[in-house]
Amino acid sequence: MSYREEYEFWLNDDYFDEGTKAELKAISADDKEIEDRFYKELEFGTGGLRGVIGAGTNRMNIYTVRKATQGLANYIIKKGGQDRGVAIAYDSRRFSPEFADEAALCLNANGIKAYVFDELRPTPELSFALRTLNCISGIVVTASHNPPEYNGYKVYWEDGAQVSVPMDGEIIAEVNKVTDYHEVKTMSKDEALNKGLYVVIGKDIDDKYMAELKKQIIHPDVIKKMAEDIRIVYTPFHGTGNKPVRRILSELGFKNVYVVPEQELPDPDFTTLEYPNPEDPKAFTLALKLAKEKNADVVLATDPDADRLGIYALDTKSGEYVPFTGNMSGMLIAEYILRERKATGTMPADPALVKTIVTTNMADPITDKYGVRLIEVLTGFKYIGREIKRFEDTGKGNYVFGLEESYGCLAGTHARDKDAVVAVMCLCEVAAWCKANGLTLWDQMVKMYEEYGFYKEDMYTITLKGVDGSKQIQEIMDKLRANPPKNFGDLKVLKLRDYEKDIVTDLATGATSPTGLPKSNVLYFELDNDSWCCARPSGTEPKIKFYMGVKGNSLEDAKERNVKLTEALKSYI
Repeated sequence: MSYREEYEFWLNDDYFDEGTKAELKAISADDKEIEDRFYKELEFGTGGLRGVIGAGTNRMNIYTVRKATQGLANYIIKKGGQDRGVAIAYDSRRFSPEFADEAALCLNANGIKAYVFDELRPTPELSFALRTLNCISGIVVTASHNPPEYNGYKVYWEDGAQVSVPMDGEIIAEVNKVTDYHEVKTMSKDEALNKGLYVVIGKDIDDKYMAELKKQIIHPDVIKKMAEDIRIVYTPFHGTGNKPVRRILSELGFKNVYVVPEQELPDPDFTTLEYPNPEDPKAFTLALKLAKEKNADVVLATDPDADRLGIYALDTKSGEYVPFTGNMSGMLIAEYILRERKATGTMPADPALVKTIVTTNMADPITDKYGVRLIEVLTGFKYIGREIKRFEDTGKGNYVFGLEESYGCLAGTHARDKDAVVAVMCLCEVAAWCKANGLTLWDQMVKMYEEYGFYKEDMYTITLKGVDGSKQIQEIMDKLRANPPKNFGDLKVLKLRDYEKDIVTDLATGATSPTGLPKSNVLYFELDNDSWCCARPSGTEPKIKFYMGVKGNSLEDAKERNVKLTEALKSYI
């Protein structure tokens, strides 16, 4: 059907409720809005479904959630996993509990048991829960750090990682086969509860999750020694992190943890925030105010589904709080874990650190120093999860740590997605170790720069919404692919990695080799002076992202080099 025909179907068919029809009638004179809502189905990207809440095939609503779930149910049945059940978690966003129930009841109507958390929980705990319960799959209803008008639906498989190639394509193919909304199954919640198909989970999983996190502590003695002295400010950004973060820090013995009161409780409108994203400095306004009042050593923020961590740390020389990028905080934790595991004899055999291709190159000298294998994967933490599974399946390699530039990391294998709760715990141990040694986290970061190199990364994003925007994004990628630049400013392009074509091209010799990674619409330019630039359309938002990194002779020099690279990129585009 055309977008107009689809619109008329939703407007007139008895399947859709009156509230949905009223919303659609209100846009009857806006053809552009109708087109945007109905020109396509919400697609699985790097994180599953994600979109603006509202009526339409290209929106998040109970009907698109049901349809996606029916496709997932069909896939589970085709794979013979219907007897194992599906775990479901949700965050504090608009309609998150309702979407979780719609998904559960659709599964139930297909004869598949659903294990649903009793209230909001972090995304990483969903990953943990489905493995603990031996489920075939998992769903978490969240739009992560997106603005309040968004919600989403991420699908996980039995290994605890988000579905990836080729499974994501196979699931969406099943979703696309569901062309008649009347074929989508559902049932009442009372009937599902009576039949034992809808199962509520909670405290037992929480306790097991906490126990697993504590296994990642290397120096409990240091925490105990510094528990009275270190001062921590934390904000959950109105999301799922509040209870688990406070619980883990309390149980480890940290005495001075101050939660930002205005952002403590769930709020789907994120009233105190322009954007609930730990990458946004403005989001830390209230936390930094409290930090100055309490003279805090470290300021922590988790995004609404608590899979990403942002931090500020006190610089005692200036008296100001310094922001850390995801690369910086990830490397701070990684270097501590590798150093202290080696020093204490607790490093596993054949250790490996896994990072995405757009994550800092500081990982190279650090892993070299401690004799740890460094593995690169495509952008998206699910690819890091796949490496953990590969280690387990082959018996070769032991996962020690994984990280991506977008403020996500994972210590341990209790989950197969980034986990801000364990990241908070690890970072607070690092902060305790630093304080015991007369350092701040910022002092330790500077020491790392001086030893390993002044690495600096940045990202430039172009947002292009709607049908025309999608075409423009592809045109930019086509231009870069067909006529790759020979240089970005004074930085020469040495090699081009085209992950869609699975080809690495040496621009000096013309020699080619495979990338060794799955196909993806990503272009990576290796530049001289240990610099790089990468272009990638977002899988979940109407954006094209340009990641870049440089290595300087000082912090200021690295910053200047990054600005020059960004300006050169903008000029080319």
